[in-house]
Amino acid sequence: MSKELTRSPIRQDFIGLEKAKQHDVQRSLWRSIFIIATCTAAMVVNITNTSSASISLPTIERDLNIKEEQLQWLVSAYSLSSGCFLLFFGRLADIYGRKKAFMIGTFSQVAFSLGCGFAQSGTTLVILRAFQGMGAAATIPSALGILAHAFPPSRMRSIAFATFAAGAPVGGAFGMIIGGVLTQITSTHWRSPFYLVAAMSALTGISGMISFDADVTSAEAVDWIGVTLVTVGLVLILFVLGQGEVAPQGWKTPYIITLLIIGIIMVLLFLLWERHLEQGLDDPSRAPSAWRPPPLMSLSLWTRAKGRMAVILVIAFLNWSGFMSWTFWVQNYLLLTPIETMLRFLPLFVVGCLCNVLVAMFIGKLPLIVFAVSGTLLTASAAILFALIDPTVTYWAFGFPSAVLVVFGADFVYSSGTIFIAKIALPHERSVAGAMFQTMAQASQFQLGIAVGLAVSTLVFNIVVKNESADVGVTLNSAGTNAPRSAQLKGYRSAQWTCASFALMAALLAALCLHGVGIVGDKKTLQHAASDKTIVVRSESEDN
Repeated sequence: MSKELTRSPIRQDFIGLEKAKQHDVQRSLWRSIFIIATCTAAMVVNITNTSSASISLPTIERDLNIKEEQLQWLVSAYSLSSGCFLLFFGRLADIYGRKKAFMIGTFSQVAFSLGCGFAQSGTTLVILRAFQGMGAAATIPSALGILAHAFPPSRMRSIAFATFAAGAPVGGAFGMIIGGVLTQITSTHWRSPFYLVAAMSALTGISGMISFDADVTSAEAVDWIGVTLVTVGLVLILFVLGQGEVAPQGWKTPYIITLLIIGIIMVLLFLLWERHLEQGLDDPSRAPSAWRPPPLMSLSLWTRAKGRMAVILVIAFLNWSGFMSWTFWVQNYLLLTPIETMLRFLPLFVVGCLCNVLVAMFIGKLPLIVFAVSGTLLTASAAILFALIDPTVTYWAFGFPSAVLVVFGADFVYSSGTIFIAKIALPHERSVAGAMFQTMAQASQFQLGIAVGLAVSTLVFNIVVKNESADVGVTLNSAGTNAPRSAQLKGYRSAQWTCASFALMAALLAALCLHGVGIVGDKKTLQHAASDKTIVVRSESEDN
């Protein structure tokens, strides 16, 4: 048993209660299916919230007369708030109950989605979108913790996490297709997707109320100082990464430099504060209090499994930097309409679902390194295809195979990574561990891995276009719209090489550091009865 379990009597009692409850859970097969379906629906709603809004932007711009620079914040406000509050709500879920946090997050999405549908101004819509994102920040880490708690290491757990991960491509496809159709054919146009999301969230919340196990709560205090430091720090850093290239003077803009420095200082102070709190757990003379609570994020969590926890987080960070940068530059290079983009990207969603089926089938048979290395190499191959693209040839020569390959790394790493984290995280920290993985990687433009990938690849693109234009005697205007087509092509290719480099670094790190992890799935099965009298078969690895 980990040394950390003996540090705090309150925490020890909480862990013992959660483990005892897991032993005693009695559940029918149908109820288990509803738990998985509900958590997956939360992921579908989360991604639908982004993709449906993106495809509705032109209609929203015309209807509300929104300025172009404000328009992107309709997407970014949601992503920024969800990305920055993940750790906070993940910790609250671990302390006060994951079911409770899931319900609050889900029904807040119902309320703010309806609010978005009735919004009459761009400012109101941006504010409501930010509150929508906070709802997602509560539901996603809670769902990860609920799945880890409901399903001990077994084949059912592998299926549960793979199905949950499949919610991302399903949500992306659903949001783009349904959002586009509703925006075009309904009388309320862009408001219809928000009403649909509200209805989906309501059904998800009702299903969770019925199917989820009762909460196990803790008497631990919340680390409010840590919450403030990390939330403010992440907001500033992610804002700078998203705005650095479009600021009046680019990265040299004074407020961009200032906010970046303040954000980094805040995150460093957060890490020092968490280290101070964690060291206090070893001192029996220091009783927990409101001023000395357990840490929001134990730094020792990064060292679990001989440091492999940190490795998988960095791999997720690098891989998603490459994956989402690829999608961004493909859309910009092809200059597609929303409907054309949806059609070109449909292979991503189909292959994404198939990838998660493969993970569910083989995660209990193949070691983690197989999924990590093969997936990241295939993602790198997709970027290399576009880096070598011949613009005169058909989409089927470069575009289609690239769209098929790029999603492997994203889904292989995400699905197998969440299963690995659920296996090594202690019962009292599963939601915050899932929040860490989400923050480092997936699901939106303003989560860390994606924000860094877009910032770096955009910087490379701009430098290359500027230099190539200068070589042919063209001085770029402030917006860069007069860049020669040859310079733009060179810039797009360089950006794709940058995407490939992120994925290749992830593959190298996986090959060097994950060779000893072995199989993270489990072949054990759960014995389900015809009614809620299920006996859960536990694996001894849960207690190690």
